[in-house]
Amino acid sequence: MDERLLKVLEQKVQDAASQSGQVKRLAGLLAEGQESFVFGVLVGRIYNSFYYQSKRILGREPTDAEFEEFLDFVRKNRSKIGSR
Repeated sequence: MDERLLKVLEQKVQDAASQSGQVKRLAGLLAEGQESFVFGVLVGRIYNSFYYQSKRILGREPTDAEFEEFLDFVRKNRSKIGSR
């Protein structure tokens, strides 16, 4: 994955983790499956950054290989994303 894109994603993990309280409050309205919902919203925000920053920084949509790298990135950062 391009280093510029990786740097943006790492910052987005930090941003998402710091704002997870807001997402948990929203999830509280739904009660059941709250933790899964929170994780899904946070990963969705990070995916959105991955996709749009790929277009902005690289000038194109991410390749299948880059998407696989993104999945690895999410796996490696899962505990950071789901914490707080």
